[in-house]
Amino acid sequence: MSNRTAGASDADVRPDRRAPLGPPTPVRRSGRRRTGRTGERRAARGLVSPHTLTTTRGRIVYWTVLVAVVTAFTAIFVFPLYWMVTSALKSPEEIAQIPPSLFPEKIDFGVYMEAWDQLDLGLFLRNTVVYAAGAWLFTLAFDVSAAYALSKLRPLLGKAVLAMMLSTLMIPPMVILLPAYLTVKELPILGWNLLNTPWAIWLPAAANGFFIFLLKRFFDSIPRELIEAAEMDGASPARILWSIVLPVSRPILGVVSILAVVNVWKDFVWPLLVQPDTDKMPISVGISSLSAQMPQNVLMAALVIASVPAIVVFLFFQRSIMAGLTAGSLKG
Repeated sequence: MSNRTAGASDADVRPDRRAPLGPPTPVRRSGRRRTGRTGERRAARGLVSPHTLTTTRGRIVYWTVLVAVVTAFTAIFVFPLYWMVTSALKSPEEIAQIPPSLFPEKIDFGVYMEAWDQLDLGLFLRNTVVYAAGAWLFTLAFDVSAAYALSKLRPLLGKAVLAMMLSTLMIPPMVILLPAYLTVKELPILGWNLLNTPWAIWLPAAANGFFIFLLKRFFDSIPRELIEAAEMDGASPARILWSIVLPVSRPILGVVSILAVVNVWKDFVWPLLVQPDTDKMPISVGISSLSAQMPQNVLMAALVIASVPAIVVFLFFQRSIMAGLTAGSLKG
């Protein structure tokens, strides 16, 4: 008769050697749930708790404070523009009265035509458009090439070159104003005098370390696999830049373009030095040079006309500007 019990298998009789002999090992609980609760608690912390916002009094106080703060800051930033527009519609006597009035007594839009004719704003606007367009082209040509080389080609001492470019952002513009003027007056090696020429504005505008940094950060976010696949197909670095990098970089290119045009449009000190002739002045310098001979309302109307293009560009492309400034800042 067999020693085994009927109906029992070997696994039922022999103990499992792999089983632990001591007390059962406690199962570790995953920390994800605890982390999630901690994250929820941290998210709930703030100036106003979610429980307070569920009450009627809390919602009233919250929205009252929010609307008051937003309205106050909006009024602070918009009031200078409002004052400029309304002052252009007032008479010189009404502008000089004390205390000043917030609204013009009589609205006359003919002052804008008077400012256009007397200050020759058509000539100044044409000069400004030429300077801004040239600066935009040179900025894209030089800064995109430099950023692409630093990001994807990775030349020798590339990090040192980028560090020196970024160090120029720490220098106040007024410090380098005199060296830049002497450089434009007599171009090194060639000895050319670039005063009263568009090159005096185009070339300094293209040398912008901030734009190179923005472009490089965006180019760094482009997957390296795309570049390697194009290199395996035999594409040259210039072909990769034109066919792969630039098409996916439209957001940051739009931001750099807008900022480059606005910088030239609103600049005053540098064009005042390098464009002394009246026929070569941009609109900011031209209005300033003729301001002493014009009534205050005509001068205000000229300033409104000069501000309209920059304001329109910002209003239409403000979403693109914010999206492009944050594009490429985070990977993954």
